[in-house]
Amino acid sequence: MPDLAMTSLAAVAVAAPLDWWSVAVRGRRREWVLKPLVLVLLIVTAWLLGAPDSTAGWWLLAALGLSLVGDVALLSDSDPRFVVGLGSFLVAHLVFVVAFAHLGMPRADLGLVGLGLVVGMAVVVGRRVVPAARAEGGPALAGAVAAYMIVIGAMVVTAWATGHPVVALGATVFMVSDAVLALDRFVTARRFGSLAVMVTYHLGQVLIVLGVLSA
Repeated sequence: MPDLAMTSLAAVAVAAPLDWWSVAVRGRRREWVLKPLVLVLLIVTAWLLGAPDSTAGWWLLAALGLSLVGDVALLSDSDPRFVVGLGSFLVAHLVFVVAFAHLGMPRADLGLVGLGLVVGMAVVVGRRVVPAARAEGGPALAGAVAAYMIVIGAMVVTAWATGHPVVALGATVFMVSDAVLALDRFVTARRFGSLAVMVTYHLGQVLIVLGVLSA
């Protein structure tokens, strides 16, 4: 790994825990800086690791850029910003699917493993979140949340189908992050829910980046 990329990845490893700490202690001002900073540093890291050298890498950069937009939108708890964040991440997951497709998806058997994980998450989380979203925002919000769940499910299945374990693990951890966020947002807010969301989110993104670019 080039020295500059190592330095950038080390910066991610410093900035992410600082953001987690800010979330844990509810340091909103620090979070407004640190949360987007982590994604900016991760984009720089992906670039330095050679993302522009492959089609999959370019799609990866696009997905990370959309994730950054979503991160900024979700810094506010308002409903309009939540919808913007939801839309940004929905498109980001579709772009991740394209990136994984460019890696190749020869392992349909592992794709079925990913599908099993998605179905399990839908049974455990989706059956609670979608009705709660409908109660809060009507059919439109419930439909948007359901569509989001389908898209991230497709992202997980395609990640597993690539046959690259780090990519599959990253996508799965990302799905867990979104599941915790949905439960926290629509069902019951937990004391350390926001912290769990950010830890799993950052770990998922880092694993996807390292997995795609090492593949």
